[in-house]
Amino acid sequence: MTSSVGKTADVGWNIGVSRTLPYPAEAVWDFLVSREGVAIWLGPGVELPREPGAEYETANGTVGEIRSFADGDRVRLTWRPSDWDHDSTVQVRLSGSGAKTTLRFHQEWLADAEEREEQRAYWQDVTERVVAALAER
Repeated sequence: MTSSVGKTADVGWNIGVSRTLPYPAEAVWDFLVSREGVAIWLGPGVELPREPGAEYETANGTVGEIRSFADGDRVRLTWRPSDWDHDSTVQVRLSGSGAKTTLRFHQEWLADAEEREEQRAYWQDVTERVVAALAER
């Protein structure tokens, strides 16, 4: 039996990117769900819905549906850019205490190893942009 890094029987090809930030979780969460934060990680031109089942569409054509929303902790949603023919699932989650918070982006149901690598680069860039935006606040 062959094993492929980044592929599981449960969720197919997936990728996770995380970074520990020097900010309390509340400050990181408040930024992530703000219009400015949402524009960085989800896409521009949309307010993040909070109710499971609510749909969204960004200005650049990414569409999806909220699967779960736990205020201050995590949001899980489907995510399909306009040039994709399939949905994936993205979870944004915070953990930690005090002045340090770990921010995690996890994406499941990617098409193949190539898409996995593209999304690794995407979430690494998103993480860098979130870090830079938080530093400017």
